[in-house]
Amino acid sequence: MRLQAGLQFARGAFNLDVQIDIPLRGITAVFGRTGSGKTTLLRVLAGLEAARGFLSVGDAIWQREKEFLPTHRRGLAYIFQESDLFAHLSVEKNLLYGYARRPAGKRQFHLAETVALMGIGSLLQRRVMTLSGGERQLVALARAILSSPSLLLMDEPLASLDETTKRTIYPLLRRIAEKMGIPILYVSHSLDEVANLADEMLLIEAGRIIATGATGHLLTRLDLPLAHAADAESVLRGVVMRHDEEWQLTHISVGGFEFRVPLIAAVVGSAVRLRIAASDVSLALTQAGNSSILNIFPVTVTDLVAASPSAVLLQVDLGGTPLLARITRLSQVSLGAKAGLSLFAQIKGAAVLV
Repeated sequence: MRLQAGLQFARGAFNLDVQIDIPLRGITAVFGRTGSGKTTLLRVLAGLEAARGFLSVGDAIWQREKEFLPTHRRGLAYIFQESDLFAHLSVEKNLLYGYARRPAGKRQFHLAETVALMGIGSLLQRRVMTLSGGERQLVALARAILSSPSLLLMDEPLASLDETTKRTIYPLLRRIAEKMGIPILYVSHSLDEVANLADEMLLIEAGRIIATGATGHLLTRLDLPLAHAADAESVLRGVVMRHDEEWQLTHISVGGFEFRVPLIAAVVGSAVRLRIAASDVSLALTQAGNSSILNIFPVTVTDLVAASPSAVLLQVDLGGTPLLARITRLSQVSLGAKAGLSLFAQIKGAAVLV
């Protein structure tokens, strides 16, 4: 299933003009700075703002010349930063409201399994006003699932939550997208959220989509602003190979190379993501024989660009996976680093996102 759109919308001095053609699977982040048009884009896709142009989701035409499908007929669910639950109803009645939106023959998910998935069984008889922020968003997610949407739109839903609560919700969002098969468009201005969640990205700036693609590739593209951020990083996809109980390490395969990271609670064979800060990657012409750094791999320079008067950003290829490194300009000259040069990447730190 694909989302295809050519949409224009204007309000005051702001103009949204987007061309989109993306696969709808997993979680796609809509990322950009405040005021770039992220929320406006979501509202236009939902039909909450009347834009001009064309919009289709899979085989369904949501909008074209002289046709405009209203929001309630688009088969989507929309979750806002502040959950829009009915305060006067219990959690269970809020959930049943979402469930009732779908005709019985078109319901893909049922109350008991959804409550179990979200871990909210103990909340069913509670009033919404007694819930914490995290509990409210879990209930809002459950209600959205029970409406059996073909697309889930989420507008910075975790922005007001603390980091601990966010990290309990991340795996649930991935499960909704991957196991339940509900594609998610997720608006965020947080690179941390994008790194944890997104399979694909739409990068938006001043009402225009300036890049689309796999998250790992967009984060390391030197022609995009993400790679130039102070906290620039790479996100690598890997598979858990084995656990070394003696040394308390987990071995993760990425692009044919085996990373060793502190022991994690993940099943062998499961997919994980590795986050590597550009500042944690150093480069050498030869492989160190005796080093405290566990992860040293051969790489090839694919691109480089000045990051500041004293620093250079390099994109290197690690077995087909792009990796970002920030080194000093002096180091770049000493190495003779240029596109095509073979080097060794010494990765000082790798965080596992599970």
